[in-house]
Amino acid sequence: MKIHETLAYLTVDDAAAAIDFYTRAFGATETFRLTGPDGRVGHAQMDFGGTKLLLAPESPDLGILGPPSRGGTTVRIHLHVDDCDAVLAQAETCGGEVVRPAHDQFYGERSGNLRDPFGHEWQIGHTIEELTPEEMQRRYMELMTS
Repeated sequence: MKIHETLAYLTVDDAAAAIDFYTRAFGATETFRLTGPDGRVGHAQMDFGGTKLLLAPESPDLGILGPPSRGGTTVRIHLHVDDCDAVLAQAETCGGEVVRPAHDQFYGERSGNLRDPFGHEWQIGHTIEELTPEEMQRRYMELMTS
């Protein structure tokens, strides 16, 4: 077996609104959508800087529910950008909720967390220093034992 690609597939309560939010908040581009006879988006694909993300509306009859219908999410999507503070601020003005403001991390990144209007959590970050895995481990142990 050969894996060709791994894609996140988000379930949202309003796919058209999600496409609009991800476009305005993160600069993502819609690459295609499937629209039903009622005009509602049934499936869409978006490009986040070369990474594809799929999304579709909830289908409760099939057990496909988004985070609010399930009581929250257990997944964070990491979006690596040039300036996390600017992206967090932009996403917040578009309706996202900053759940953890940006701060410098032990692993050489500045990052913060945002919950989008559809219940998905995004960790937005940018590199502040290049570290080896060994240095990250050393810093992690220092953090965990202090």
